[in-house]
Amino acid sequence: MAICPECESALDFEEEDVDEGDVVVCDECGSEFEVVSTEPLELTKVEEDYEDDDEDDEEVEEEEEEE
Repeated sequence: MAICPECESALDFEEEDVDEGDVVVCDECGSEFEVVSTEPLELTKVEEDYEDDDEDDEEVEEEEEEE
């Protein structure tokens, strides 16, 4: 069973059910982690502004299309 790197609680997912690039969330502390490797399982914390970066990219693309 995977352990949250932030709060050391058990993460509620089966290791064989995730793929690289998936995002898992700790039910205890709410931290989000991206699966960077499955053999062995390796997680990296998703930065809080992760979603904002996607939105910023979309805004830039829309502005470029308008020009």
